[in-house]
Amino acid sequence: MAIAPVIKHLLGDSAPIRIRAYDGSRSGPLDAPVLLDVRSERALSYLATGGGEMGLARAYTMGDLDVEGDLYTAMAGLAELGFTASWPERLRALRRLGGVRLLRPPPRPAQEVRLRGRRHSRERDQAAISHHYDVSNRFYEWLLGPSMAYTCAVYPDAGASLEQAQWHKHDLVARKLGLEPGMRLLDVGCGWGGMVMHAAREYGVRAVGVTLSRRQAEWAAKAIAEAGLSDLAEVRHMDYRDVPAGQFDAISSIGLTEHIGRAQLPGYFRFLLDRLRPGGRLLNHCITRPHNHDPASRKRRFINRYIFPDGELEAVGHLVSVMHDTGFEVRHEENFREHYARTLTAWSQNLEAHWDEAVREIGLQKARVWRLYLAGCRLGFDRNAVQLHQVLGVRLDSHANAHVPLRPHWE
Repeated sequence: MAIAPVIKHLLGDSAPIRIRAYDGSRSGPLDAPVLLDVRSERALSYLATGGGEMGLARAYTMGDLDVEGDLYTAMAGLAELGFTASWPERLRALRRLGGVRLLRPPPRPAQEVRLRGRRHSRERDQAAISHHYDVSNRFYEWLLGPSMAYTCAVYPDAGASLEQAQWHKHDLVARKLGLEPGMRLLDVGCGWGGMVMHAAREYGVRAVGVTLSRRQAEWAAKAIAEAGLSDLAEVRHMDYRDVPAGQFDAISSIGLTEHIGRAQLPGYFRFLLDRLRPGGRLLNHCITRPHNHDPASRKRRFINRYIFPDGELEAVGHLVSVMHDTGFEVRHEENFREHYARTLTAWSQNLEAHWDEAVREIGLQKARVWRLYLAGCRLGFDRNAVQLHQVLGVRLDSHANAHVPLRPHWE
């Protein structure tokens, strides 16, 4: 039997998606905005053995399934289908498409990672960070643009560029922290040093950043020297848990909390509190879940197997509670969900503009993983499956003074 009509029926006959299969069959409306190209029988095996999300991801990564048209539009369309076919219908479709031989699992893509050792041990955390961030600094330069900021930008207006929005994000963090010349800032999970350099250049702050990515630290050290900021700014290849005891005036954590793990959150915030002087502020900026009903991590999800192994997301309420219980007084919180969707759109555009170079640099399969990841994450923020929150906390002094203005001054 022709393959395309069977797949189209499983997806839903009314779905605005065209199907083209390797046997030459086609199905679906001719004016559909996207076309799914099923290029081999192995694509069917991936779909049959990997489940919906993982099956699609494996087939796409390996090139056995492709999309003609906008990938985001395709993913949005698939997310709306619901897959209403009954189990008897699915079994009949399996027989029509090839039978039990499709249930023999194909090789998993090399980009699919499984870590060893105790979850969130130092060694395993190092491996998890290296998997994602030690890809290629050249690739990240193409993807992120001049800011080399791999966290949610904050758009001051709808017409702002990605670079303007990343500058505005760093400056918003600086203003929330109340940075002034001569202060000491610790930036944990500092990436390529964007916040460290911004604090030093714009506010005269002595800033030190730490990252588990050796390539990030090497890139940041060179950038700091070239910017003439070496007397104020420094990035170390170091686990944040190894930061020596001492009191900082402010701490920024931008995109690190997602890697910490729920069980480790009390120790994480306690560690940061201990390194703040009384009256010092912490700005925690991280991706969150919209509620606490789902598990913090799902091991059989694309994001955990391919992008952020061991990543865990908490709802903002849980983070605020842990911060309070640790000793912080939370003074301000806001959600930048729509800003992250815009940021991901800009990164996707950068990737497509440098697609050929990216493929040569990191390989076709890994480039396809990134294309899928950026489109999927954008859809998640657009649909409120994930959010991005900034939470500002302060360590009170011995007289319970917070040393913050009566009203927020950062806007």
